[in-house]
Amino acid sequence: MKQVTKHLPVALLALVLSACAGTGVKEMVANPGAAGAAMDAVKAATLSDAEVAEVARAAAAEMDSNNKVATPKDKYGVRLAKLTQGLDNEDGMNLNFKAYLVRDVNAFAMADGTVRVFAGLMDLMTDDEIRFVIGHEVGHAKLGHSKKALQTAYAASAARKAASASGGAVVAGLAKSELGKLGEELVNAQFSQSQENEADAYGVEFMKRHGYNLSAAVTAMQKLQAGGGGEHSMLSSHPSSEERITKLKQLVTEAGGHANVNAQPANQKAAAKAKAKK
Repeated sequence: MKQVTKHLPVALLALVLSACAGTGVKEMVANPGAAGAAMDAVKAATLSDAEVAEVARAAAAEMDSNNKVATPKDKYGVRLAKLTQGLDNEDGMNLNFKAYLVRDVNAFAMADGTVRVFAGLMDLMTDDEIRFVIGHEVGHAKLGHSKKALQTAYAASAARKAASASGGAVVAGLAKSELGKLGEELVNAQFSQSQENEADAYGVEFMKRHGYNLSAAVTAMQKLQAGGGGEHSMLSSHPSSEERITKLKQLVTEAGGHANVNAQPANQKAAAKAKAKK
């Protein structure tokens, strides 16, 4: 054991010590579950890209089973299939799309290429605005932000495992309930301001690369900032601001698009709802 620890990088050694805080060596020897949980914390920080994709795929499958997914003939399924036509692979990542029949204004992408769009978002936005959101979310995955978020969420599951282990129970692997919680934590992951700006830039390049309307990047953010979706919207985990919209306008202008635009309702029904709220 000493020989293995000797070769651990300082950061990982610190992580082991942190994970074992409050747990004596004798207790760890007597309770292998506690030691296993500590090593799980190390594992969380060293997940390979393949392992991240595997965990993401399992978490996505559990999320799918716990949400009502639009069928190919459902209006949301039909629309999503149409607006994502030709997006089977993005920059080397194979994408798979599904629409959740959930009223929240949200969407997410995972490291395995999973992309899920909520009905609430589709009601609020035009096709190109949805495409920007997809590009933004895929950007988080391609730029490694989602991997870091998954590592954090996985470490949290290791902490829960440690709590169970201290009670004498040894949890082997991630149960379905853990996968479900992991998926929820990934959907609601809080990204830093710099990560959001990087994902915005990726989203604009995504729009340009596929020939979509670049202005939709600005109007999508305007709609989110206007309060679309409330506390369960993607804006609750992806904060917007005037400064962020200003940066988006600059990116759109530099990419050759028109940035002086104002958001319009996705359809007449949405327009009527907006008018009724005034």
